[in-house]
Amino acid sequence: MPEGDTIWRTAAALRGRLVGRTVRRSSHEAVQGHQVETVDSTGKHLFIHFAGGLALHTHMGMTGSWYVYRPGERWRLPAWKARVVLECDDVVAVCFSPPVAELTRDAARAIAHLGPDLLQPDADLDLVVQRARACGGVPLGELLLDQRVCSGIGNVHKCEALWARRLDPWAPTTTLSDADLRELFGYAQTSLRVNLQGAFQRRFPGHGAAAVHGRRGWPCPRCGTLVMARRQGKQG
Repeated sequence: MPEGDTIWRTAAALRGRLVGRTVRRSSHEAVQGHQVETVDSTGKHLFIHFAGGLALHTHMGMTGSWYVYRPGERWRLPAWKARVVLECDDVVAVCFSPPVAELTRDAARAIAHLGPDLLQPDADLDLVVQRARACGGVPLGELLLDQRVCSGIGNVHKCEALWARRLDPWAPTTTLSDADLRELFGYAQTSLRVNLQGAFQRRFPGHGAAAVHGRRGWPCPRCGTLVMARRQGKQG
């Protein structure tokens, strides 16, 4: 599933290609003839805002992806997988297989359940800690993925943050002080932010390339023990 940094970069790419252009044809007829005003993201949610007040809300889940093409260019995926098509004079934006693709006039309502977006410059880590405490003694690995606590963290940043802070994913939240929780979420925030620019391969503060995520069966770069993995939580 794309994480907050990936969705932020996707929004930036779409913004550069779509803003100021008028939609000539679309899978969503209500936006035809309307100009794209802006594209933004909150956590793992992406919004394309149109003149007239409508916004297209997409969430990629495990299957969704956005692509941008020139008119007439062959698509990388079959047309039957396209849930959103926005055709302008010189660009075609296509979203394939997202579990969420809906028009709304109230974008704020669609994300009202989310905690602070860690990619926003005013993200309040003290508020994140307060929300984390409200969850009770849940395992740390599940806590980091709870988008009601803060938005943007996915499996990659969860695994690397816990490894960097030397914390057990199954340890309950109650084993950490508020200061420890703040440092954990602070590391994840920094990790997300440093991956907004540059190459596709993520880098992580303090250890560069991924140390544990996607490295099942490889030696841990800290101790040499083979990395193990197992499912955790309802989203396991």
